[in-house]
Amino acid sequence: MNKNNFSRRQFITSAAVSSLGLLLVNPASSFTNVIDQLSGFQKSGLLFYIDSKGKKRRVSTLAEWQIKKKQILDGTQQAMGPLPGFSGLPGMDIQTIDEQKEENYSRLNISFTVAPNEKVSAYLYVPFQKEDLKKLPAMLALHPTGDLGKKITDGQSPLANRAYAKELAQRGYVVIAPDYPGFGDMKDYDFTTDRYQSGTMKAIFDNMRCVDLLQARPDVDPSRIGVIGHSLGGHNAIFTGAFDKRLKIIVSSCGWTLLDYYNAGKAVTEKYGGALGPWAQERYMPWLRDKYNLDVKKIPFDFDEVIAALAPRAFFSNSPLNDGNFNVAGVRKGIAEISEVYRFLGAKDKLEVRYPESQHDFPAEVRFEAYSFIDKILKLNS
Repeated sequence: MNKNNFSRRQFITSAAVSSLGLLLVNPASSFTNVIDQLSGFQKSGLLFYIDSKGKKRRVSTLAEWQIKKKQILDGTQQAMGPLPGFSGLPGMDIQTIDEQKEENYSRLNISFTVAPNEKVSAYLYVPFQKEDLKKLPAMLALHPTGDLGKKITDGQSPLANRAYAKELAQRGYVVIAPDYPGFGDMKDYDFTTDRYQSGTMKAIFDNMRCVDLLQARPDVDPSRIGVIGHSLGGHNAIFTGAFDKRLKIIVSSCGWTLLDYYNAGKAVTEKYGGALGPWAQERYMPWLRDKYNLDVKKIPFDFDEVIAALAPRAFFSNSPLNDGNFNVAGVRKGIAEISEVYRFLGAKDKLEVRYPESQHDFPAEVRFEAYSFIDKILKLNS
């Protein structure tokens, strides 16, 4: 398969948008033209868009903001490859490998089908219910980089402050924690032969199918689902939330900064041929090197744009002052722009940021503040 051939990707249909509640992206016929107009433009301000005549316009209406959101998602797909369609997918054929019962929930180790010849491994946490079955809020928990994959979010890693899947289940959420391709039980995933242009887009698709699984459960309220992640999981929470508006709250810990503030360190930069080199690995977004030469001025998206596309839904960012990768100065600059979008949409109370005095970590105090925000948005005790 030629992974540089856009015509061999099926975009989301309007029917899929109606059934899944997804944000429609521009059809392939207009994709390249729009991006040509947007090249180097989006970084000039989040509340501006390109009109049908190629002119820069200020966003002044909700309809114009929808145009801007589509243009942002077009930009991300120019770097990640297009999101495949969701029509005609097979049944999930959920297989339970083993089950572990805890004090107030059961953790199932499962495997399920997301597309023909594509399976995902995940932990599924199901809280015990003593009375009649209630519809509970649910969370998608995305793990950070690590060979253990989903086990990290269960507290099986030597690193502290990563067990957010387990902790959310203890609070009463139905939780699904999938493996990112290349980690955990998907460690042997072959990126060179799949149908995706990037590991990032493969993960987005898998994550959206996890949301499908949650919505189909009788013990889940399909209108009360969110996503949380740290580091790798932190930016994939943002990416998934941008494409799937069923997610009502997005929590990102140590997951982002503006791209020109990203710091991989001298040794890593030299190894990968540039500061953004780590992002261009097969399991992430190789087009950042192949198409854009790791040049931040050419890359057609940035994190402030993708986060702005989440608005007016709730967003919580844990951005430590001493994070060696995701420089806090880039976060502060991005949040200033993002805040303007949230204010424009009347949702300034849906944007929360914490700047703890820590390194690349999800400290307990901040983590539990994030949980309280999730409880509020998803109405845990209602």
